[in-house]
Amino acid sequence: MYFQASLQRFAKNHKFTMKFKTLGCRLNTFETETIRSITEKINLKDLILVNTCAVTQEATRNSKKYVRQLKRKDPNKKMVVTGCDVQIDPEKYENMNEVDIILGNSEKLSEATWKKIANSKEKRQKFHKENNDIGLLVSKNVPNFSNRSRAYLEIQNGCDHSCTFCIIPQGRGKSRSTPPHQILEKVESFIDKGFKEIVLTGVDITAWGKDIGERKNLGELVELILLKNPTLSRLRLSSLDISEIDEKLIRLFKEEHRLMPYLHLSLQSGNNMILKRMKRRHSRESTVELCKELKEARPELTFGADLIVGFPTENEEMFNDTLSLISECDITWLHIFPYSSRQGTPASRMPQVERETILYRSQRLRKSAAERKKIHFSNLVNKRISVLMETEFKGRSEDFSKIKVNKALKPGEIYHLTTYSFDSENLIASD
Repeated sequence: MYFQASLQRFAKNHKFTMKFKTLGCRLNTFETETIRSITEKINLKDLILVNTCAVTQEATRNSKKYVRQLKRKDPNKKMVVTGCDVQIDPEKYENMNEVDIILGNSEKLSEATWKKIANSKEKRQKFHKENNDIGLLVSKNVPNFSNRSRAYLEIQNGCDHSCTFCIIPQGRGKSRSTPPHQILEKVESFIDKGFKEIVLTGVDITAWGKDIGERKNLGELVELILLKNPTLSRLRLSSLDISEIDEKLIRLFKEEHRLMPYLHLSLQSGNNMILKRMKRRHSRESTVELCKELKEARPELTFGADLIVGFPTENEEMFNDTLSLISECDITWLHIFPYSSRQGTPASRMPQVERETILYRSQRLRKSAAERKKIHFSNLVNKRISVLMETEFKGRSEDFSKIKVNKALKPGEIYHLTTYSFDSENLIASD
């Protein structure tokens, strides 16, 4: 699924007055940072960019909301909109008075397109290909990630599946893999910039390699990255489709300590009928079996999961299957999404669950999530852990636990700390 993240920052060099807002997934974050590097390279300024999300109706509303808010704050800057919501419904943004420039998903990473924008005197511009011609979406530019402790690297884009709740394939197109040599070049560049951790991201990263001539898989790519870059301290994976995790990847989790012991699984439900109606390709049983196999391979491994609450036709028994899956699979980090109907998807035409019921079930899942987190933190008190600092006082452990310290440490560096307490969101540690 997605999480909402926003970047609103100015370049350190005051010549650059681009302003950025990112909604949605880590892939959008990667792409915004790529755009940032392009605009700095060509000295483009006095623009606002909103990188939109379309995963739910709420995400669409938020995308439009931020366009209006940011334009109101800086009326003299040109407003550029891009991202999945723009790709799917460009006319909606053409009809907004606040919007000056529209970029489709295949144009937003093109340095040539940004040069056209820089050299044009036109008030309104549109660069947008239809959904069936979205393209590869790979830029040669390396994102700066100047205000981040870890680097995100796109290895794949698009999706070949047709989950009934999801509209993203209309915004991202078919699955396309970034070629291995381009991935390795960017990994080396990130290491040269001093990054200790790299996160592989995409729309469906377990699909990586299937469209490459020799038909490789994600496990082979992870093995290649680690082999070619012995100085890389941490490699982390973003959300995985449980039906496509390959045996080599499982073996690497067991053997390679630099592959972080955290897996975020795209589960969505713990009930087989709901999974079928979602057109997911895994079952409850296969989920339990895989989690058990992974835990046996690497006992310190922790799981995160996306779960949708109140999918059309979900009854109490079906919901309870999802609730019980959390403990059966020993899931620690939960991303809970109350179902939000997305116009244009098959699920929007199915019998809907009442909103009050969805919210009540969401509360129950969140309560379970808080209990799981508390158990996890309790088990880690008085333990020595490795922490990548994100700010002077906050960081992440290898299993992605949030860490808080009382003494300022250097962001971007890895420290070995001892935990001594915790609160509702963080483990508390000292050196």
